[in-house]
Amino acid sequence: MKLDTLSKYAPLGLAVLRVVTALLFIEHGTQKLFDFPASGQAGPAGALPPLMLVAAAIELIGGLLLLVGLFTRYAAFVMAGEMAVAFWMGHVGGSGSVFPAVNMGDAAVLFCFVFLYLFLAGPGDFSIDGRRTQRA
Repeated sequence: MKLDTLSKYAPLGLAVLRVVTALLFIEHGTQKLFDFPASGQAGPAGALPPLMLVAAAIELIGGLLLLVGLFTRYAAFVMAGEMAVAFWMGHVGGSGSVFPAVNMGDAAVLFCFVFLYLFLAGPGDFSIDGRRTQRA
């Protein structure tokens, strides 16, 4: 089997990447807002600092938009920015190290670049945005 024949599965791969990334990101938002899944660290949403409340809203709303593929490019761009801020302020600022393996910022870096890819690639065929484009 030639590797070129795998290209026909690229649209499905893009959809799976988008959906799995969205589900993981939504989980971060629900953890901050509702302590679900339980982390033992989150308080009630009213007790969150304003920056964390904004981050949680971006994670939950942006994740849901990404999940269904609605306004995907816009949501991905905003979420990539959030992850860049999280990495530099939270991980680098908190540890003093720019190395993700040291400052525990691996996930923030990966999320940031996956979101940048989705911003450039778009949502793909298996999305609300993709359906709207096909109709136009």
